[in-house]
Amino acid sequence: MSTYAVIIERAEDGGFGAWSPDLPGVVALADTEDAVLDEMRAAVEFHLDGLREDGLPVPHPSTVAATVITPAA
Repeated sequence: MSTYAVIIERAEDGGFGAWSPDLPGVVALADTEDAVLDEMRAAVEFHLDGLREDGLPVPHPSTVAATVITPAA
């Protein structure tokens, strides 16, 4: 099983967007962080299923770690 990094960003309207550096074009939008993660999970699974059905290679995750850094004030 592969694990893909997902970046979540807050939109100016207060909603959230998500994308994965390893899966260009796979994105999700929602009103909450939990909802955008649910949408992104479904989008990733849909994309990977489509690649497999079309006989195309499934990209291997390249991101090995992610963290959040809070700079000192």
